[in-house]
Amino acid sequence: MEKNRQYHLQEILFGTDDNAESKRISVLVKKGLAKKIAPRLYTTNMEDTPEGIIKRNWFKILAAQYKGAILSHRSAIECRPTPAGHIYLTYTHSRKVLLPGLIIHLQKGHGPIEGDNSFYDALFLSQEARALLENLEQARKQGEGSKTLTRNQIEEKLEGIIRVRGNDGLNALRERAREIASQLEMKKEFDQLNKLIGALLTSQPSKSLSSPIARARALGEPFDPPRIKLFEKLYGDLVDRIFPALVDQNKTIKAYQNFAFFEGYFSNYIEGTVLAIEDAKQVIATETPLPAQNEDSHDVLGTYKIVSNRQEMSHIPKTATELIGILFNRHGILLSARPAKKPGQFKDVNNRAGNTEFVDWQLVTGTLKKGFEFYSLLQHPFAKAAYMMFMISEVHPFIDGNGRIARVMMNAELTSKGLAKVIVPTVYREDYMGALYKLSKQEDTDSYIRMLERVYSFSSTVHGEDQNEMEAYLRACNAFYEPRNGKLIF
Repeated sequence: MEKNRQYHLQEILFGTDDNAESKRISVLVKKGLAKKIAPRLYTTNMEDTPEGIIKRNWFKILAAQYKGAILSHRSAIECRPTPAGHIYLTYTHSRKVLLPGLIIHLQKGHGPIEGDNSFYDALFLSQEARALLENLEQARKQGEGSKTLTRNQIEEKLEGIIRVRGNDGLNALRERAREIASQLEMKKEFDQLNKLIGALLTSQPSKSLSSPIARARALGEPFDPPRIKLFEKLYGDLVDRIFPALVDQNKTIKAYQNFAFFEGYFSNYIEGTVLAIEDAKQVIATETPLPAQNEDSHDVLGTYKIVSNRQEMSHIPKTATELIGILFNRHGILLSARPAKKPGQFKDVNNRAGNTEFVDWQLVTGTLKKGFEFYSLLQHPFAKAAYMMFMISEVHPFIDGNGRIARVMMNAELTSKGLAKVIVPTVYREDYMGALYKLSKQEDTDSYIRMLERVYSFSSTVHGEDQNEMEAYLRACNAFYEPRNGKLIF
């Protein structure tokens, strides 16, 4: 009875030449406590499909039935079966084995060498240098039926190594591949690997590279691939939507500047610049910082100088290079009083907020230029504004001032087409920050777009020649409330 209980703890049972063990499995099958799902393969799970059980236990099956085999080629890099169930092993002979949910490709080849890793029980895993050489072997099939990854995938793997470990890390990998190539009889594959690495490190021509990510690295403008995929998703969800074109009613210089005052005030408040509204008015009116809050005053004044200038706010980038120039110029004005924050220069160290790691400082320029491609394809001003604001926020190109610059860039898109700008009032801060976070972490574009549409609609109602009346209207909308104390109403 105790032995039966032990079997129930094992989802997978293996056929064996041991008579006693074989008899015990037969008893379990007769009692309906186990069933056969493949040759020499049984399960005590009487509910799930054989495909599901085998896929879930693939590594146990391989270790039990192909002792000493090496998880190799694409499987050494992916470390799991492909979605269609293909798995590739280097073994003592070649064969294809079909199981429910799993297609095992055995290829005769060199056994484990020094540096290959123990993977599970009696299984091995090709070390990184060996796996890359294996993936440069010629393969007759394409797609998941191919034992090798595509050339683009290999190049992107190498580019990722540079991003994480730097040039020295990639050079160390190359030297290890050189050491083992003769032992594995893979000199031809090493020559290919050497060319790819040389191109990535710019010691050889980049024409041998085909992956856009790898080519960007070789040309000196590497980018952040996951961020570009996220930008592409946002582009896809913006491009086919219909957005309102809310005309800016602050047509006079006075009205535009009134709006700009509150635009800059709230934009700084979101970032923690807590300046009383009357103090902020004094700073703007006199263009003189408050002695007790010198840097905060300068931040408010710098933001206002940009957003109150309709000509400046009508300037939007036509090229990726122009985008970089605009960002440098506006950031230089915004943080002119904070030399330690390197105004007008991209960050030279990595930055983070909470558990969010922003784009690596070495990838900022390339990521912005690559992201600009999707921006340039958008047509509606609101779509371009929404995309631009998130792109700058997500890249976080500067040491400080990123949120404010992102909102400036957003509103420039709207002003350039005569549309209402966006104010993000204090009461709406959590909605705003929460939607940014959900897009960044969960790829939730819908929450982000709906959040911006609502605050855009609200902002279009804020207009007038009298600053005091504009302030009274904002107070009636609960704009100055902390989020816990009220909701935006209009």
